[in-house]
Amino acid sequence: MNNNNNNNIHNNNNNTRTLTCYCDGSCPNNVINGTCETRPGGYCFSAVEEVYDEFTQTYEEERTFGCMPPEENGGFLMCKVAAVPNLHGKNIDCCNSGDLCNRHLHPAFTPKLTTPAPELPVSSQSVHYLAMIASMIICLSAFVVIIVIVCMTYRRREKLRKQPRLIGSMCNSQLSPLSQMVGQSSGSGSGLPLLVQRTIAKEIQMVRLIGKGRYSEVWLAQWRDEKVAVKTFKYTQETSWFRETEIYQTVLMRHENILGFIAADIKCNGSWAQMILITDYHENGSLYDYLSSSVINPQKLHLLAYSLASGLAHLHEEIFGSPGKPAIAHRDIKSKNILVKRNGQCAIADFGLAVKYISELDEIHIAQNTRVGTRRYMAPEVLNQTMNPQQIDEFKRADMYSVGLVLWEMARRCYTPIPGSKATTCEDYAPPYHDVVPSEPTFEDMHVVVCVKGFRPPIPSRWQEDDVLATIAKIMQECWHPNPSVRLTALRVKKTLARFDADYMDCPVKIV
Repeated sequence: MNNNNNNNIHNNNNNTRTLTCYCDGSCPNNVINGTCETRPGGYCFSAVEEVYDEFTQTYEEERTFGCMPPEENGGFLMCKVAAVPNLHGKNIDCCNSGDLCNRHLHPAFTPKLTTPAPELPVSSQSVHYLAMIASMIICLSAFVVIIVIVCMTYRRREKLRKQPRLIGSMCNSQLSPLSQMVGQSSGSGSGLPLLVQRTIAKEIQMVRLIGKGRYSEVWLAQWRDEKVAVKTFKYTQETSWFRETEIYQTVLMRHENILGFIAADIKCNGSWAQMILITDYHENGSLYDYLSSSVINPQKLHLLAYSLASGLAHLHEEIFGSPGKPAIAHRDIKSKNILVKRNGQCAIADFGLAVKYISELDEIHIAQNTRVGTRRYMAPEVLNQTMNPQQIDEFKRADMYSVGLVLWEMARRCYTPIPGSKATTCEDYAPPYHDVVPSEPTFEDMHVVVCVKGFRPPIPSRWQEDDVLATIAKIMQECWHPNPSVRLTALRVKKTLARFDADYMDCPVKIV
């Protein structure tokens, strides 16, 4: 990208205009030679990429035009791709000078050149000898290739026979997985353009394993000079990968208290496929890890609780308009699925079980997933199977029950002064119901404790001595009420905690 365009982009970061861009190959609903509209602060782009045409067996240039989201939604990453030195075969040009400004942008195309070897004189005496050697090499190579093809074909058939059909169809397709299932980004806040996602996924360098669960692993990785988190899914969990990718790329999904999505891809190598999801990296880890090793003061407790409620309120909220956002319920809220950011706020993660409500069709989209939620955090109506799965509010209320348990985990680690002493005290970290169920409780264990006996986590008397702890204690009890219809909503929890704004939220908090 030339310097003029770079200056144009950086000098217009505060632009709030909505642009109409020419689009081709990256249009909403796959329209050909159409237009798209950016969100305020977005850009128009023109991209060129070298692709292999199997019909002509040559590399050809492919140009696409479209809309790109603002800086916070990936514009920086997209334009940064063009500045990579020696990135042959790919280039991007961006503008925001006016409507359809990208129609006449034609970024330079630098193909992957190969230089033929210089011709060397060959003596007539060596012609027959060289011909014999060449024949032997060709025959031996052909034999080896045939053997390899036969072995690979056999292994591929055996593995494909055991793998889910979804993965098999993706690996055998010439199209990228995201272009088939998610579609091209329209620049409406639903994720990075696919060209950028594919580029990032190819350039990721794994550093070390930082987390491992039943269904996936999380790695610290590096993309150029930036740290990112890479979640890799087991090959049997393609439904979870697809659901998370779909939720993250929902229009207007991005929020400071929801884990930032960067890219998703499926890397295929023959019959083997690796599903990855690339997100922001938060060095403090999950809320579970953080509370297990740290204690917090009432100010930090308030910030954690308020940011959790803010993220969930945005998730639950349906935004009407064009573009709009559907209401989404998480269905697996727990401390291990909440990350702690450097500024002390929460970021909700892991949307493999999430459900969306499409109000225009009055439909709830539930993923066909073999996974179930975490039994320890299941609401009573889930345990006794009385929840109506056709009502999105039912899923939201189940989320709020889980939020109440997470708030209880936070409050235990919040210290308060001991009366008549300079010392402070708090409880050791413990998961909800740790004293009445085993470490890996069964569905029946939780049903007896939560539904039959009606147990809830105990509230220590010291919590009433601090205003923040007392308020959090009242909120959690209303969240885990046995009657779902009387539980607080995420928005109500957010507004209640906002009353402490003057005392707690104006002060900067640094997690140590």
